[in-house]
Amino acid sequence: MILEACIVYGTLFYGVDLIYKACILPSSRKAVITPRKFVEKQHTVKKIANNSSTLPMTIVSTENSLDRNLLLSSVSVLSAAIGRLYYPPLLPFSLLGLILPLYESAKCAYNDLAEKRRLNQHALEVIVIPGIVLAGYYFTACLSYWLYHLSQKLLQDFEDRTSSNLVGLFENQPGTVWIVRDTVEVAIPFDSLQINNIVSLKAGETIPADGVIVGGYGMVDQHLLTGEAQPVEKKAGDPVLASTRLLAGCIRFRVSKSGKETIAAKIVEMLHQTIAYKPSVQTTGEILSEHAAMPTLLIGAAALPISGYIGFLAVISSYVAWDIRVLAPLGMVSFLTVATQNGILVKNARSLELLNHVDLVVFDKTGTLTDEQPHVSHIYAYGQYSQFEILKYAAIAEQRQSHPIARAILSKAEQADVRLPEIDDSVYTIGYGIQVVIDGVCILAGSKRFMELEGIEISHSVLEQQSECHEDGSAQVMIAVGGVLAGVIELNETIRPEAPKIIASLRNMGKKVIIISGDHERPTRKLAEKLGVDTFYAEILPAGKAEIIDTLQQAGSSVCFVGDGINDAIAMQKAHVSISLSGASAAAKDTANIILMDGTLQHLSKLHVLSDDFKRNMNMALILSIVPSAINIGGVFLFHTGLYFAIFMDYLALPIGLGNALLPLIKNKGKDRNLVFACADANARNERLST
Repeated sequence: MILEACIVYGTLFYGVDLIYKACILPSSRKAVITPRKFVEKQHTVKKIANNSSTLPMTIVSTENSLDRNLLLSSVSVLSAAIGRLYYPPLLPFSLLGLILPLYESAKCAYNDLAEKRRLNQHALEVIVIPGIVLAGYYFTACLSYWLYHLSQKLLQDFEDRTSSNLVGLFENQPGTVWIVRDTVEVAIPFDSLQINNIVSLKAGETIPADGVIVGGYGMVDQHLLTGEAQPVEKKAGDPVLASTRLLAGCIRFRVSKSGKETIAAKIVEMLHQTIAYKPSVQTTGEILSEHAAMPTLLIGAAALPISGYIGFLAVISSYVAWDIRVLAPLGMVSFLTVATQNGILVKNARSLELLNHVDLVVFDKTGTLTDEQPHVSHIYAYGQYSQFEILKYAAIAEQRQSHPIARAILSKAEQADVRLPEIDDSVYTIGYGIQVVIDGVCILAGSKRFMELEGIEISHSVLEQQSECHEDGSAQVMIAVGGVLAGVIELNETIRPEAPKIIASLRNMGKKVIIISGDHERPTRKLAEKLGVDTFYAEILPAGKAEIIDTLQQAGSSVCFVGDGINDAIAMQKAHVSISLSGASAAAKDTANIILMDGTLQHLSKLHVLSDDFKRNMNMALILSIVPSAINIGGVFLFHTGLYFAIFMDYLALPIGLGNALLPLIKNKGKDRNLVFACADANARNERLST
């Protein structure tokens, strides 16, 4: 009796505590006002896209029903406990709290039987609970029902909280924004923020909109959008993104996008759609659960002559694969959260499953495996001019240009410590090339055609050299000084620094790698050789890329295409999984299933590892929702176990299943901790600089 009382009271107090935390606390929480570092500026938390709708998985009516049934079953189990220990006449009254939940279960069972002509788990529930009561186990019936509704409520809360945390990564924004009007800072509501407003921010504040800095300097933590582990230095002219945080310094920026038009708001919209996806393991579990009711009933009937009436009830109380309905979505949201924290935006959750089956990864060459900006590979100097002088003249001509070739030349000049004079607009002309006059000397920089139009003589050896470079996929900029060709600057594609490591990692995973390019064969072959790729396709038009993907799929390959250009969109639509980069063309980003938000390939291996872990996690969730029921049924036949063992086994897997679903978040905690330390170091460094 003492042991029973301890179990009952321990269960009740623990249950009441959980009910209080899960049901009462959330509804009684008040809006938290978070003070800014400076007293005159305070704000409340507000959603970025003014989206008050609930998450797709959260149904209000379902929540209300869970709360009501949990309350009724709690009253019933408390009454049954008091009746069991102190006042037996109270036991029959404890059953009143089971009537409404049983009625709802009976209604679901009847509807399923009428529409689909089959029994479901609700039908077993309607049989089990009255059966336990008829056997005289009043407290057991109430305890079983209470544990069932408590577990469903906890699972629902975990699911909602995890989903909210995922979307909330990008949603929190200040209720008040400070903008500059006539040199004075004025507070306005976040909803009133408009394009071209100048926003003033200080350290510790969240950036409320996308824009460009017009004044000040600061360190910005933008890992949620880009996956960058270290804070980024920002100054005038640099872009800033909504939902990132200013760690140190003070900035003013001009708003370019606000509200639902910001990158963060669009990510939130994608995540809402992604969360609604149902993993294939969940579908399998639900099908198994829906079709397991009748076999379970028949197995229970077979247990009657072996273990008696109690054995029959123990068997049919095994809800096969019931928990997979929540454990699978919860695990999926956990993996989506980890992906987002690593700078990987999964637009279509199905692609996370399909990626596990991918055995062939196809890369576009230009812009995907190579950087947009080339690099200076060689400088040819003719006559009296040196390589340094040719580089200096080229940099003088290109110093006001922002295209990739100009940036490459200027970067090389900076490395060579070339000092550039100021250029007056009156002597700066852009046509087929660039013409600059310095100290009375005319400098021309441009293509062969530009030189010919300007009457510059080009020797046969230079033309042969240019033809050779063209075959290799190199670009050339000719430099003429004083009407004579002085030199040529040769530029080659720059392989992304992370590309060799990523391709080696994919090959180690057993995946085949192919390169497809619209470029000439020689530069494509050279790139493939440098990266260790055996198969490549060159001089392929956009429609041809799609045809190659189709051919590979017909040969039995599961294809993932990684691209960034408009010409890749057709092939990306054909592939099983398509991946793009944040800096890619709009067509590529719209078509892609997954976007690498830091604009590089460095998280591609992590993405494949996440996909493999996701597959294992989903399989484990399915096992944890099936094995306890199998053990329970086996125990009834082999060891004549009873109702309490059945209840114990049914709910033993719940905390284990929750731990499995939340495991990716637990593993990823170390990364977030490292980021906090990195941000703190950056903040301290900035404070020292300010001092």
